[in-house]
Amino acid sequence: MNHDPYLKKASPSTEEGPFDSLKVAIHHRLLDAIDLTKANRLEEPALIEECTRRVNGMLESVDVEVPDPVRREILNEILDEVFGLGPIECLMDDPEITDIMVNGADMVFVERKGRIERLPLRFRDNQHLLNVIHKIVRHAGRRLDESSPMVDARLPDGSRVNAVIHPVALDGPSLSIRRFRNHGFSLEELVERGMLAHEMAELLRRCVESQLNIIISGGSGAGKTTLLNAMSDSIAPQERVVTIEDAAELKLRQEHVVRLETKPPNVEGAGEITTRDAVRNALRMRPDRILVGECRGAEAFDMLQAMNSGHSGSMTTMHANGPVDAFRRLESMLCMAGMEVPVSVMREYVGSAINLVIQVERMGSGDRRVVSIAEVRPIEGGAAQIEDIFRFQISGTDGRSGYFEATGCRPNFVDRLRAIGIQFDESLFTARRLMDVSPSKSGGGS
Repeated sequence: MNHDPYLKKASPSTEEGPFDSLKVAIHHRLLDAIDLTKANRLEEPALIEECTRRVNGMLESVDVEVPDPVRREILNEILDEVFGLGPIECLMDDPEITDIMVNGADMVFVERKGRIERLPLRFRDNQHLLNVIHKIVRHAGRRLDESSPMVDARLPDGSRVNAVIHPVALDGPSLSIRRFRNHGFSLEELVERGMLAHEMAELLRRCVESQLNIIISGGSGAGKTTLLNAMSDSIAPQERVVTIEDAAELKLRQEHVVRLETKPPNVEGAGEITTRDAVRNALRMRPDRILVGECRGAEAFDMLQAMNSGHSGSMTTMHANGPVDAFRRLESMLCMAGMEVPVSVMREYVGSAINLVIQVERMGSGDRRVVSIAEVRPIEGGAAQIEDIFRFQISGTDGRSGYFEATGCRPNFVDRLRAIGIQFDESLFTARRLMDVSPSKSGGGS
């Protein structure tokens, strides 16, 4: 029998659970046994094969009888530790999971089909969780320590990661992973999932083709980016598009796309690239359209300036409780940018830049709905008038069922677009009930 000092700790522990200490011991022994210099030269399949061989050899040498199912479990868990995200690696293969939330070592939650549930998964301790977080951050080239305890990063598959550690996180490290499909939803798929009605999708498609300036507003996780991604399919393939995001989430299918991502400051506090910096630079890149993943600060001024000066068809998302609230937030952002003009001029500036505001909400059932598509009608010397073209009405006693309806409002932009050869079916705007929806099992997008 092998009496390696690591493997001598392999006896089952009733406190940790059977074979938990064996997994830890083999993991440590594996890290010591692998020549990292040689390992870095191997392709991942070959490295996995080598690690599998070594782990099986270690399992043969321990003083404890390990059943075959447990052997496979130990092997898989160790490979997840070395090459993946430890206990939560198995969740990354589930297409129905849109969010993974870890609140300390023993509390793992996911959002599946629009609903949050707790899973019986846990890390060994907070240090184990911290090791996984540091692995993610290291691969993303970001910094995380007590002097910089919060970080945004991205996994190789495009998933967005946020991590918070001590001293900001009081109850242990916190890890949040927002997952995205490899291919975004189309507008047709969102109609099938009950996020909006067919007539609404048709209007949005025409508005994007017509190069209207659009804001998508809503709360966190309401489906703003999902909808923006779906709408981007209607951008003509010959147009040059520049996207700007904190963490790249948009997956445009066009060929002529330049993707920009903001950059946090380095260890010395220098080198930061903000959204505003990226928007200003994008204006020098000869874009036909600019898509900003989320507008939340002084970059609003540069974004609106682009919309008002020849970059029509630009789109962005923002956090707001409704179309009117979205405009108030834009006014606040302009103040952050140092725009010192009368309020009436500021409101006229915003109203002349934006053509359409789309409000999305996550309902109590977990489903995402487009609750309003509204036209912005500028009024000289005052706030813009916002008129709903389509909206979602809640019905029934459960507060979750409802229907989409056309309000009967015919947008002013229809005549302007017809003058340049873009046709709209007038029946699209006839006041009527469009589609009934009820809580589904799909969650309506992410």
